[in-house]
Amino acid sequence: MTGLLAADRLLDVLETETTLLATSAAAADQDRPVPGCPGLTVGETTRHLGSVYRMALTWIRTGTRPTTWQRQPRDGEPVEHYLLDGLRALLGELEANAADAPCPGWHPTDQTYGFWRRRMAHEATVHRVDVQAAAGGDITPVPEDVAVDGVDEVLTLWFTHRLAVLGVSGTRATTVAVHTADRTWLAEVTTDHTTAALSAAPTSAAATVSGPPQALYLWLWGRTAVFNPAVTRTGDLDALTQLWALLRLATR
Repeated sequence: MTGLLAADRLLDVLETETTLLATSAAAADQDRPVPGCPGLTVGETTRHLGSVYRMALTWIRTGTRPTTWQRQPRDGEPVEHYLLDGLRALLGELEANAADAPCPGWHPTDQTYGFWRRRMAHEATVHRVDVQAAAGGDITPVPEDVAVDGVDEVLTLWFTHRLAVLGVSGTRATTVAVHTADRTWLAEVTTDHTTAALSAAPTSAAATVSGPPQALYLWLWGRTAVFNPAVTRTGDLDALTQLWALLRLATR
């Protein structure tokens, strides 16, 4: 199993979150700016996710990383229809193959269909929150189990792997404990690497970030302000600032 959620649960999340996004986008002004992604609008975010689904499907089926965005919506085609068409094609591929079956992707140590199930589930969840925030109505809560898994994904995939691919590390060695829902991850930064992993035992760190699962999940993704009152930050301010800055590079 990839991550903390069962493989079938990840498919449910992918379908549910994408459908929520499409419904929210259809009812919103397509030109409304997305607060969590400066420069993007509701329509552009919806179109982006539809393209991501098509790129993932091409990568899975050809074994080659696409170098260009997949097709744009046809003239007159609502972007939410373009998104849902992409979802149906990708879901069909993912449902037809076991999560642990080999599958090409961009993580060197997780070349399975499970990687794509998890990655696309969180891609959909974060962008659904983006679109609902832009629309100005109520934001559907992120289920706790999804948010906890999302905390794990952003730390172990983006903070650990993505920064290594980018060749980015810290300016000084430090540690930050990230805590939610009775789980703690230890994020370690040195001048040549960054890593984060679940801690099996109580751990000491220079600083701690904690909060309810949804608040912490969205904070790690930069979807809330650095001083979000729902997220508690204690300890070394420089360590906390460095973690925030590295996360913004990892997840941009």
